[in-house]
Amino acid sequence: MKKREQVSKIMTANPITVNTTNKVSDVAKIFTEKNIHHIPVVSGNDLIGMISKSDIDKISFVTNLQDVKANTAIYDILEIEQVMTSQLDTVQSDAEIRDAASLLAQGNYHAIPVLQGEELQGIITSTDVIKYLLEQY
Repeated sequence: MKKREQVSKIMTANPITVNTTNKVSDVAKIFTEKNIHHIPVVSGNDLIGMISKSDIDKISFVTNLQDVKANTAIYDILEIEQVMTSQLDTVQSDAEIRDAASLLAQGNYHAIPVLQGEELQGIITSTDVIKYLLEQY
């Protein structure tokens, strides 16, 4: 097994981001169209939160998406800041994969923003870590 590999080797670089001017319905649409589950929320160049598909699902009245109009109406009432997670653990791009895996194992989330200094570089997910481990065996 390779040791001391950096997070930057397996992260998703330059992830799709949203900001507080986006509507929650825009975010829900991105999740569906891009088949992703986590989106960093930025204000200018500052990372201020993370929104996940699970966050969106928690506010959906109809989880099987049969009534898109009902879901869209509730999405348009809420602001992104009301739905996103703002207390984030982050890792630096030169951190070891093991460090990110440890945070993912301890937390109640499945994605961690990756920074270089204060600048968002990417995200690393539990799926990225699992795929990396599978490549090692």
